[in-house]
Amino acid sequence: MYGNASVLIMGEAKRRKNLGISPREKTQDIKLPQLDKKAIQQKVRTTLYKYPIIPFLFYAAAILILIGGLFYVFKSFNIA
Repeated sequence: MYGNASVLIMGEAKRRKNLGISPREKTQDIKLPQLDKKAIQQKVRTTLYKYPIIPFLFYAAAILILIGGLFYVFKSFNIA
């Protein structure tokens, strides 16, 4: 019984060696791209200076989403 267990618990490297398959190629580490924080800040600032209404639109959308969420909670739980 224990003789078969060693075959079942064999690692991938030993299995590949026994089958005559070449070792698995090592994968390259994927590195995250480096972001230029100053350039991104400059683009955001120029966009906000060009379109000063954008912050107000974001605040209005956030308030509408919060009110809609409260309405959904009150309606679904029959609180009011």
